Order: sequence, then C-alpha cells, then structure tokens
Amino acid sequence: MKNVEQYLSEYADYHRDQRNIYTHYIGIPLIVFSVFCLLSKPAFAVTLPLLGSTIISPAVVVWLIGNLFYLKLDVKLGVVMAAVTAAMVYFAMPIAANSVSVWLAISVGIFVGGWALQFVGHHFEGKKPAFVDDIMGLAIGPLFVLAELSFELGLRNDLKQEIEKRSGPVRS
Repeated sequence: MKNVEQYLSEYADYHRDQRNIYTHYIGIPLIVFSVFCLLSKPAFAVTLPLLGSTIISPAVVVWLIGNLFYLKLDVKLGVVMAAVTAAMVYFAMPIAANSVSVWLAISVGIFVGGWALQFVGHHFEGKKPAFVDDIMGLAIGPLFVLAELSFELGLRNDLKQEIEKRSGPVRS
C-alpha cells in the first residue's frame, strides 16, 4: 500500500492551481456529505454490547471503513477526518428520515452541486480530475482537502514540503 505522501502527491499532480483547490474545499465536502445522505437510508436500530441501542446504516459502515483507511495512512489527519465525517453522518440522518422523494432531491442536489464545483475547479486547472486515471482519487480527495486546509493553518509543513517536492508548489 502507498503511504500518505505518495497518495497525496499523486492527487496533487492534478491540483496545483489555487482556484481549483478552493473549489475543492467546498465541492468535496458537499459530495461526501451527499453520499452519506444517500447511504443513510435504510437505517436500522440495533443493540450492541457496551454501546446499547444505536442506529446502523450503510453510511455508518462506509464511515468506519473509510476512516480505518485514513487512520492507517496518517493518524493525525485520520482522527480529524473521523470527527468531521462523523458529524456528516450525524447530520445526514435527518435528511434520510424524510420521504423518499425529499431525501433523494436533497441528496442528489447536494451531490450535483458538489460535482459542479469540482468541474469548475478543473476548468481553472486545465486538467481532468484525478479519479479519471486512478479511482483511488475518489477516496483521497477528502484527505487532500483536509491536508491542504492544515497547510493553510501552518500545520503539517513536513507533509506540505514533501508534496511540493514531488508535485510542485501551488500556483496562485
């Protein structure tokens, strides 16, 4: 398995224009949230040892698998990603509780809006989205956004330097 620097650098090769990265700051979270909305139906109440009664849905399963992957790549980014995406799953549940038509309209609307922003960003970049060449780009995109936000906050400079060494600096 590749390490976090390899995954993020390969993704960064398609994302060196700052305007593209900014559209991803909004577009990718919208897409991830919409997927959790779509996967929050059906939901089942189950009783688990030590946890008691809880709600399980496909969204919870995807959340768990995805965050195990992120934690394996990078513990610090993985912990933050787990918290952010847990909030997304939590806020997706009320949307999924609506009628099927309302749930689908909201979820698909958010999904389409997120992808529209992605394609605007890639217009600025002049490159196709990373997932076109490697389907793992769909899983790495959210981690890339979190990493780029951490760089903007002055965090993880070692990771930023490694990505820029491999992919070049971000262009304004």
